[in-house]
Amino acid sequence: MQNLIDTLVAGGIVMVPLLGFSLLSIGLIIERLVFWSRVNRRQRRVVQETLSLFQHDPAAVVDTLKRHADLPIARIFLEAFEVSYNLSPVGFRLALESATQAEIPLLRRFNTAFDIVISAAPLLGLLGTILGLIRSFSSLQLGDLGASNAAAVTGGISEALVSTAAGMAIAIFTLIFANLFRGFYRRQLALIQEHGGQLELLYLCRYEQAHGYQHQMVGSERS
Repeated sequence: MQNLIDTLVAGGIVMVPLLGFSLLSIGLIIERLVFWSRVNRRQRRVVQETLSLFQHDPAAVVDTLKRHADLPIARIFLEAFEVSYNLSPVGFRLALESATQAEIPLLRRFNTAFDIVISAAPLLGLLGTILGLIRSFSSLQLGDLGASNAAAVTGGISEALVSTAAGMAIAIFTLIFANLFRGFYRRQLALIQEHGGQLELLYLCRYEQAHGYQHQMVGSERS
């Protein structure tokens, strides 16, 4: 703990916003890790259960999706069923696309905050470098090489190096996880499109079967 305090003091005033950025980044990373671990752990099972139920017991699909409404793909399927269950396959596809667009901001949550940390942390470190060098040069006096003068010079250089290292470390740490979450996001979109296409095909088959049966009934009544 004392070493951390000494490092913060050595880095100068810019270590205060850098500490805030580091705490913000850690908090957001933990939230996203919990979110994506929950999605990746349960999603495939829920999708398989939904597709199987839709083939054999469509009436139970909505109840199943409501039990898993904390998953993005479950909310997408649920909204599509509630909005357009009796519409044509085109209407069902549009409902799926609309629900997917509504989920995208939640899947990309905190991306802007990550970008701000990644961009601002190195700049704050650079600012600390400049302030440290200014402090060193301002304390440097020609012809005066005493111990007090040397301590002031080395203190300014230490401030410059510590703040630069802290800014780069925070930016690199955040960038690694931000790219990981962007990969999860792209993979999630691909899975939504894949499973949404499968659901559309099943919906189309049931729609054609139902309307084909209705046409047969109408034709038999006319004959």
